[in-house]
Amino acid sequence: MAFISDRMARIKPSPTMAMTARAAELRAEGRDVISLSAGEPDFDTPVHIREAAKAAIDAGHTRYTVVDGMPSLKRAIAAKFARENGLDYAPAQITVGTGGKQILFNALMATLDQGDEVIVPAPYWVSYPDMVLLAGGRPVVIECGIEHGFRLTPDALEAAITPRTKWLILNSPSNPSGAGYSRTRIQALSDVLLRHPHVWILSDDIYEHLVFDGFEFATPAQVEPRLKNRILTMNGVSKSYAMTGWRIGYGAGPESLIRAMAKLQSQSTSNPCSISQHAAEAALSGPQDYVSDSRAAFQRRRDLIVAGLNDCPGIECPIPQGAFYVYPSIARLIGRTSAAGTPIDSDEAFANALLEESGVAVVFGAAFGLSPHFRISYAASDEVLADAVARIRRFCEGCN
Repeated sequence: MAFISDRMARIKPSPTMAMTARAAELRAEGRDVISLSAGEPDFDTPVHIREAAKAAIDAGHTRYTVVDGMPSLKRAIAAKFARENGLDYAPAQITVGTGGKQILFNALMATLDQGDEVIVPAPYWVSYPDMVLLAGGRPVVIECGIEHGFRLTPDALEAAITPRTKWLILNSPSNPSGAGYSRTRIQALSDVLLRHPHVWILSDDIYEHLVFDGFEFATPAQVEPRLKNRILTMNGVSKSYAMTGWRIGYGAGPESLIRAMAKLQSQSTSNPCSISQHAAEAALSGPQDYVSDSRAAFQRRRDLIVAGLNDCPGIECPIPQGAFYVYPSIARLIGRTSAAGTPIDSDEAFANALLEESGVAVVFGAAFGLSPHFRISYAASDEVLADAVARIRRFCEGCN
C-alpha cells in the first residue's frame, strides 16, 4: 500500500513557483538573472495599512477570530461591494480566507463531487485545474486563443456545458493574459448561463483595480442580477494594495455556500491571521490613493514591455486591458534554434533557453493551458523591464 495519497498524483507543483525557484538558484550561483515569473507587486504596502497592523499588535489583537473573518472586516468588505460594485451582501454572505487561493479552494472542495465538471477557459491561472482535480472534479478546458483576445465566447461556453457542469471559472482581468471582459461580453455569457440553472459562476476579481485605457471593470453579479444567487465573487487585498504576503482574500455569495466554506475552513486553517485582517480592514476602508498611483505605474510599464516585445523578431504581444502580465505568442519562433544550439520546439523549451542563455525568467505558456506563448509579469521597475526586453530581443535575434 502506497503511503502518499493517490490524489497527489493528479496534480503538479506550481510552474510559476518552479521557475521562480530556478531563477533564485541561478542567482545563488552568481548568475545575473532577471526574474519576471512571479505575480507580485514590487511596491511596499501603503503606510496607513502597515500602521494599522502595528496598532493591532499593540492593542493585543493577537488571538483567534471568527473562523472565516472578523465581523468588522466583513462589514468593511460589504461596504466595498456596495461602494464599488453596486452589490448588496450581508456579513453572513461573506467569507475571509488566507488569500484568494483559499477562497477558491474552499468553494471547490465544498461543492464538487467525483466527476463534477468545471469549465476553465485557457489561458488560465495555473492553480484552477489542479484545485478542481484535488476536489475530485474534472476540469473542462476551453482554449481561448489570441484570435479571440484570450476570451471565452458564448458559443464555446454553450458547447462545453453538460449535465455534470457545476462551475464556470471566470477571471477578469485575467492572469496570465490581462484580457478583460466588458459588461457586454459578461452579459453575453450570462445569457447562456441563464439557460442552464445548474451551472454556477466563480468570478475571480483579484485584479479588479488594475485596468487600463479607460476599461471599465464589471463583475457578473453586478451585470446580471438574476444570476447573483449562484455566483461566488472572489477578491482580495494582495494585488490592489501590494499585500501578497499578508494573505487575505475574501468571497461573497449565497449564505448556504458561505456556511459550507466556513465549515471546511474550521477543520483546516481556522481563521486567517488576526493582524492581517486588521490591515485588510484599513486597506478597504482607508485612503485609496495607492490604487490609482499603482495603476498609473503599471500602465506605463505595460506600454514599455508591449512595445519592446513587439520589436523582438518572432514575438507577437497583444495589449492587455489589465492585471500586470503580458502573454506574447512565439508561434514564429517554434522550430528555430537558439544561438547556443537549443532547439525551440515548444514554449517550455523557449523559456528554459531564455533563462539559461540570457538570464531572464518567464513562465512558459503550456503551464497556463495555451501554447505557444509565455507570460511575463511586469511588476518590476522600468529599468529592470528595459534590461529584460533588451536581453529577450538579443535572444530572439540569435535564433535561426
